[in-house]
Amino acid sequence: MTQSMTHDRGLLPDRHPTADFLVCDVFDASLKDDLGSMEHPIFSLSTRPDRRILSYEHNGTTLEITPSVRGRATIHDKDIIIYCISQLMAAVNQGRAISRVLHLRAHDLLVATNRETSGDSYARLREAFERLAGTRITTNLTAGGVEITSGFGLIESWEIVRRARGGRMVSVMVTISEWLYHAVLSKSVLTLSRDYFRLRKPLERRIYELARKHCGRQPEWRISVATLHKKSGSASPVRVFRAALRRMIVDGNLPDYEMYEDPGDVMVFVRADPVIVGGTGPVLSPDTLDAARALVPGEDVYALEAQWRSWWADTGRPRLGNPDRAFLGWVAART
Repeated sequence: MTQSMTHDRGLLPDRHPTADFLVCDVFDASLKDDLGSMEHPIFSLSTRPDRRILSYEHNGTTLEITPSVRGRATIHDKDIIIYCISQLMAAVNQGRAISRVLHLRAHDLLVATNRETSGDSYARLREAFERLAGTRITTNLTAGGVEITSGFGLIESWEIVRRARGGRMVSVMVTISEWLYHAVLSKSVLTLSRDYFRLRKPLERRIYELARKHCGRQPEWRISVATLHKKSGSASPVRVFRAALRRMIVDGNLPDYEMYEDPGDVMVFVRADPVIVGGTGPVLSPDTLDAARALVPGEDVYALEAQWRSWWADTGRPRLGNPDRAFLGWVAART
């Protein structure tokens, strides 16, 4: 499909098609997102300043997200978090030392996240840093097996290290939260499609995150519209949310996934190019997933299953005499 055709369907253009050659030394080819913020509605989907305090509870996980006077961090502000996590994971994979403090070139960040590099873009980048630092989270959510119960920000601090003559930021120093840093150290991350940054609508980005996190390497993921509405963090009434989902089905913009609606007010997400299809990958019984929950209370067993399937595929897809025992042994070794 041509770029003009995808743009007409609602995707942003690929503004920097040769970006990999420009910033490959600082930005790994695979984008990484942390499982915690993919699962729960931390970021605002509003295009206007969102100053509401959000309280959320699902399956024992509670969050309270308090914005600053500039509003809650948005799903587009999350581009910075994804960029930071991707840099750190690239360093980990290369055996380099990492810390919570990152030194970023503003231009590279804009290019890697498919943003324009105009003067206004640098100003919007600064506003995004301010919202990320100002948004505070109180939660019992775990990251890398560590439960955080105190309040923290998505980034602890940021500082413009160098400016151009016109006042535009050139380089910036960012200190990410302990929570995000634990996610990196434990590799509690998933790879995103590069087309994520071409999704124009906030809800499209959020729904893609949820599909990527929950579908994983399974052929499909089914969820009720009511539960999807809750997990998305959408402030729209359910009927408006449902209409937006139906528009997304028509537009077909989600990278890697196709959406369709089933009777009973259920949405189904199907991998466009399944990595593990029925009959070729390990099949786990529901009892095995229950046993995994007992081994690692509070962990998302579906995320663990997706990670295990990814590990199984990356190790050459060996034949497993007892997939259930192999999975539980992997979970036990991980903990």
